[in-house]
Formats: sequence, structure tokens, C-alpha cells
Amino acid sequence: MKQEEQKKFNPSSKRKFDNKKKHNKAKPRPEKLYYFLINKPYGMLSQFTPMDKKPTLSDLYSFPSKDIYSIGRLDADSEGLLILTNDGQLKQRLQDPSYAHDKTYWAQVEGEATQEALDQLSKGVEISIKGNKYQTLPGKASFLPESVSSKIPERTPPVRPYLPKTWIELTIHEGKNRQVRRMTAAVGLPCLRLIRFAVEHITLNDLKDDTVREVNLQWIIDRI
Repeated sequence: MKQEEQKKFNPSSKRKFDNKKKHNKAKPRPEKLYYFLINKPYGMLSQFTPMDKKPTLSDLYSFPSKDIYSIGRLDADSEGLLILTNDGQLKQRLQDPSYAHDKTYWAQVEGEATQEALDQLSKGVEISIKGNKYQTLPGKASFLPESVSSKIPERTPPVRPYLPKTWIELTIHEGKNRQVRRMTAAVGLPCLRLIRFAVEHITLNDLKDDTVREVNLQWIIDRI
């Protein structure tokens, strides 16, 4: 991340922002704030509202507040890290593009990835968003070491076993709709499986073997 983009989350400025919001008759902050990390399974919607008979976050865990929402989303066919909270200030902070938060994905792609393709992904590629051309910002793409990829649990249902495939790691600072899948397709590597591994320094490793973990605000601040 560029030095000028490395803004720090200041609780005191957060309180000032709260006061300003009160004068604007904003929705009051909940009396109790909750913060959860989850490892979203394949096939689950990143929401609580039922749709298309697919499982939702409410099927994963009995969350203590109806006002808890995910910060950002993953498609039903994607897996991995989600941060859930009822803290609107934190949600705004993490979704503010001016902070350019790193989001790291593990993508299993069809075919044998080359260094040339990874270099293209790192520099940014042209994708289509709602029919419009869009040039992605530079990121960082690399081969995911076999020592890591070999420990990734099999998906249910599994990816087609007969296809040649490669695991790559891609870190980006944006969050366009299906961006990673569009990016890998743009360099001739259709995405077969997609896992969000990290948001800044919050990773799936922080969940250990759990699917859901409750944390506190300071824990999150220390890692973003």
C-alpha cells in the first residue's frame, strides 16, 4: 500500500464523526457493538435474507443482533473471510476506497498459469463491468506455494478433477463485482475456485479451525 494511503483508524476521530452524525439526525449507534469473523462456505449467500433457496449467514450461526451485516460480500460460489458487524462507522471505514485496503484472494484457475499472466494481473487488466470497459488498478499476483495450496480443504462439491489447474494468490485494493474472476479470465485463466484469504492483516488463519469467531473493535483496528 502506498504510504500516503496508509491512514490509521483513530478512535477519537471516530467519536467526533459520531457527534457530527448525531447533529444530522443519523441513526443512533447500537448500545452494544458486535464484531465477527467468518469463513463463508461455498454455496452460501453473504446475507441474512433468504433468496433462491440458498443457505444464508443465519444458517451458519445464531448472531445476537438483527442489525449485523457483512462488510463487503462474496458471491455464493466464492468462499472465505467475511467481517460482520453492527458498527456502521467501522463498515464505512473499511469500505472507503481512499484507504485502499489490501484484499488477498486465493484463486484456483483452469490451465497452467505463467509468470507473464501473473505480471499482467499485477499491472492491471481491462475487464468489463456492466458492459463498460474498466482498467483495474495495479495489484500483486504470484503463484501460491504448494506447501500452502496442498493444505486447502477440498470443496464440496469438488472442482472437476480432470482439469489442469493452478493456485495463484492475488492482492487487490478494489472490490468491483466479481473482479477477481473477471481479471483471471482476462488473461486466459478461468477461475474454478475462489477464496478470500485476508483483508489487510486479518486472515483466515485468525479463525484457526472455527467457522465463526467473535472479536472486538481494538483487535480489528490493530490489524487494519
